[in-house]
Amino acid sequence: MELGFVGLGKMGMNMVTRLRRDQHHVVVFDRATDLIKQAEGQGCIGAASLADLAAKLTPPRAVWIMVPSGAPTEDTVQAVAALLQAGDTVIDGGNTKFHDDVRRAAALKPKGIHYVDAGTSGGIWGLKVGYCLMVGGEAPVVKRLEPIFKTLAPENGWAHMGGCGAGHYVKMVHNGIEYSMMQGYAEGFELMSKSEYNLDLAKIADLWMHGSVVRSWLLELGAGALSQDPKLDKLKGYVQDSGEGRWMILDAIEKDVPVPTLTAALFTRFRSRQQETFAEKMLAALRNAFGGHAVRR
Repeated sequence: MELGFVGLGKMGMNMVTRLRRDQHHVVVFDRATDLIKQAEGQGCIGAASLADLAAKLTPPRAVWIMVPSGAPTEDTVQAVAALLQAGDTVIDGGNTKFHDDVRRAAALKPKGIHYVDAGTSGGIWGLKVGYCLMVGGEAPVVKRLEPIFKTLAPENGWAHMGGCGAGHYVKMVHNGIEYSMMQGYAEGFELMSKSEYNLDLAKIADLWMHGSVVRSWLLELGAGALSQDPKLDKLKGYVQDSGEGRWMILDAIEKDVPVPTLTAALFTRFRSRQQETFAEKMLAALRNAFGGHAVRR
């Protein structure tokens, strides 16, 4: 199948490489010309601009956008859509708030341009094991794109979730669960790291991968990290978030659904980015004031 692909970062490059392995015809564009050349080495057709990419595709065209979330995705969707015509399809495979998918689909519908949102999970390992794809959009359009999804995903690794926005909605919840799982592992391993038993954490993580009810791919990755750096001395405990956890909490508030585990996990990430907080100083001051407890100046 023929596909335009915009964005050749770590995931994007791996995705077009996987597509070429299955002999799909892929036209690529990225602002970094060296990445275009790298993709051409995999058999892709390079484009000098978005307009050139659109011109090198045969209608009905489909263009997959895989750029950073937020303004870069919004700007790229608008720029690509301006070059397309009725019957063509824009696919957003990045991390997008599902409300934006609904808005974009509605804006493109009068022009006859289809919009598909593809929540993509798999990270840098997707080239080898495939990407789990959660797809939203009109059923006939999704069906036409099925060969692309089947190549990118492992067996049984993609599914149509529903209308526009459904794919990114499910991906949002997926990432919220991921936050919570990671926090659970982090807290458990911190407690064991302070045990009087001098525990081998890498050995424990690997052990739990064999028959334990807490086994998972995340734990497997943790075992690998601990085997290379048992005390994680080479890392700083600074943890970013890409937005989905925040969106899930806001959606949960709107629906009166309690998500305390996710909320705690997200707030812990916020705390990881602070050297020292005013709140902690306030706690020390109050403890000193009511009980005369010592403080550190």
